[in-house]
Amino acid sequence: MVRLYQLLTAFIEPMLPLWLFLRRLRGKEEPGRIRERYGVAGLPRPKGTLLWLHAASVGEANSVLLLIEKLRARFPQLQMLLTTGTVTSAALMKTRLPKGVIHQYVPLDTPDFTRRFIRHWKPDIAFWVESEFWPNLVLNARAYNCFMTVINARMSPRSFAMWQKYPALITAMLHCFDYIFAQSEEDGERLKKLGAKKIICEGNIKYDAALLPCDESELLRLKQIIGSRPVWLAASTQPGEEKMAAKAHNLLSAMRPQLLCIIVPRHPGRGEQIAAQLGTNFRVALRSRKDPITPQTQIYIADTLGELGLFYRLSGIVFMGGSLVKHGGQNPLEPARLSCAIVTGSHTENFLQIYQEMDALGAVLRATNAESLAAQMDSLLNQSVTATTLQTLARQWVDTKTGTADRIINQLAPIFSVGAS
Repeated sequence: MVRLYQLLTAFIEPMLPLWLFLRRLRGKEEPGRIRERYGVAGLPRPKGTLLWLHAASVGEANSVLLLIEKLRARFPQLQMLLTTGTVTSAALMKTRLPKGVIHQYVPLDTPDFTRRFIRHWKPDIAFWVESEFWPNLVLNARAYNCFMTVINARMSPRSFAMWQKYPALITAMLHCFDYIFAQSEEDGERLKKLGAKKIICEGNIKYDAALLPCDESELLRLKQIIGSRPVWLAASTQPGEEKMAAKAHNLLSAMRPQLLCIIVPRHPGRGEQIAAQLGTNFRVALRSRKDPITPQTQIYIADTLGELGLFYRLSGIVFMGGSLVKHGGQNPLEPARLSCAIVTGSHTENFLQIYQEMDALGAVLRATNAESLAAQMDSLLNQSVTATTLQTLARQWVDTKTGTADRIINQLAPIFSVGAS
């Protein structure tokens, strides 16, 4: 199976430039850095021991920022390279990565591209974040004799079922890792059944992530503009959820004509499309166009990058997107850490354990459609005690879960100490 995968990816390699060109036309590739996707480095390798961290996208990359900071403080001579695969994550890392940490796009997973990447960077240590397994990249890194571990390893029931169809391929990859730090016992068990060894369950490093940044002057400006108007936020929404949020807002506005709904789509590039979709029935303002929020604005679409921290602080009452449609839900830890009252849908498989624990504590409310979303938001907007209780429970719960990053670093300290000496 491994050899077949290598042959297939080598076969499609000549077609990938056209595929990347089409992605660039859709804004999914950065024009000046396309060569990085072929494994051609955009920067020289720094001297010394190099730690390579690979994270799929925004959520995974954000989750390792605190880990990077802690490692730099403890092992200042350690060089670091972070790879991600999306334009959004690359743009965010430009503003959030500490000085001196290199960012590159991950190469497409062909034998030649990944081999070229590994030969240039020659990583001494590699951290793979969550479940972003690319066979050629994993196998070529191991062939270079790189010490490899998975951080925050996750294996959802859906991914587990998928990988069970390709046992030889997943087992070959999992055997490449010296350690696998699983998010939960359940993740660890599924990985073990797929062939993983040396599994350690230390918890989820996302609990340790720093507070999302916020422009304090912009927060003050928006608060002054909005004034006493009630506000609710639909965060990280997926296609189909904006219509449901708008329907819920329409129901809520019957008793609150001054109510303002803020929608932050998971992918900012959809802002214009959402505005056109909702603009026939609502007075909509679009942040990317610098539309002002006026007393008549009903829905404000915040289609900008890296500003969720601002809007969590502005509202305090949040619907977490990706959960009313079959997407698996979005991370509730960021709003919980900022003391938000959280409502989610029924599709939360991506963060199953987190939501189960929040459910058990009564730290989250559930909705199944636009009507029940409106009902839950109504309870939060009407009853300040309910909102305050959820806000307090969410913050207290997430505060009890910290420390995973330090425990992982302590276990791997001998590796870093040898490399950084």
